[in-house]
Amino acid sequence: MNSVQNKTPASWLKIIFKIKHGLIFFEKIIAASSLLLLLVMAMIQIIARNFFEISFSEMDVISRHLILFIIFMGAALVSEQNRHIKIDILTPFLSIEQQEKLIRPLLLLCAFICAVFAWYSVGFWFDEWQYAPANERWSVYLALILPVGFFIMALHLFLLTITGFEHELVLKEKEKKASEQHSCSDLV
Repeated sequence: MNSVQNKTPASWLKIIFKIKHGLIFFEKIIAASSLLLLLVMAMIQIIARNFFEISFSEMDVISRHLILFIIFMGAALVSEQNRHIKIDILTPFLSIEQQEKLIRPLLLLCAFICAVFAWYSVGFWFDEWQYAPANERWSVYLALILPVGFFIMALHLFLLTITGFEHELVLKEKEKKASEQHSCSDLV
C-alpha cells in the first residue's frame, strides 16, 4: 500500500508537467505565428501604401490584436523562466529561506488576480459583442484574446504554484553575484 501511495503523487505530477509543457508549446506556437503574421501584414501594408496607394483598415485592427496575442503568450513564457518584471522591494531584506517560502504563495496570488481579470474581461467581451455594429463583429472575435490570455496566465501561474520553477538556480545566481561583488570590492 505504501508503494501505491508513492506512485500516485508522481503520476499526478507527471500529468501536471505534461499539461504545463503542452501549455508552453501552445504559447510558443501562438506567439511565434502571431509575430510572423504581424510582420507579414506590416510588409503587405507598407507595400500596398507605397506602391499602390491603397490601404487595408482591417489589417490595422488585426495588427493591434496580434500584439495582444504576442504580449499574453510572451508574458506566460517569461514567467515560466522567472524572468518577468518584478518589483522586489523586500527581497533584499529577506533571507533565501524566506524568499523560497514566499514564492509559491505569491504565484498563487498572481494566478488568482489573473483569474479575476479573466472573469471581468469575459464581461467586457460580452459588452463588446452586444454593442458592436454588424460590420465589425468579426473584430470582436479577435478580442477574445483578453479573457483567453488572462485565463492562460492564471492557469500557467497556478501550475507554477504546484510544480515550481527553477527558482533555486535563480537564487543561487543571486548569491554568486553577491559574493562576486563582495570579492571585487575586497580587492580595492
